[in-house]
Amino acid sequence: MLETSKKMLLIGASLIALAGSVPAMAASAEKSSSPAAEQAQQQVNINSATAVEIAKALKGVGLKKAKAVVAYREANGAFESLEAFTMVKGIGSRTVQKNSARILLK
Repeated sequence: MLETSKKMLLIGASLIALAGSVPAMAASAEKSSSPAAEQAQQQVNINSATAVEIAKALKGVGLKKAKAVVAYREANGAFESLEAFTMVKGIGSRTVQKNSARILLK
């Protein structure tokens, strides 16, 4: 009898754990529904965009870094390459890698 109670508890705990993970899996499936469409919508020309547009389009770039991008561009001219983009304080190669499909130069 005691053995049966333990099995019932284990089965119940397993079902509860599985039920808790279903909403998380559904949410992650919704997020990855259309990555190509998402990237196309969020591309930004860093040589002409405003700080707000840059901050909205690039992952890991907030308004403060986006303002630094605009200030650097105004002081030094247009970015000729993605490598030149890393000259902005706070923009490193990792940020460029994460956003390479989103960044337009022309």
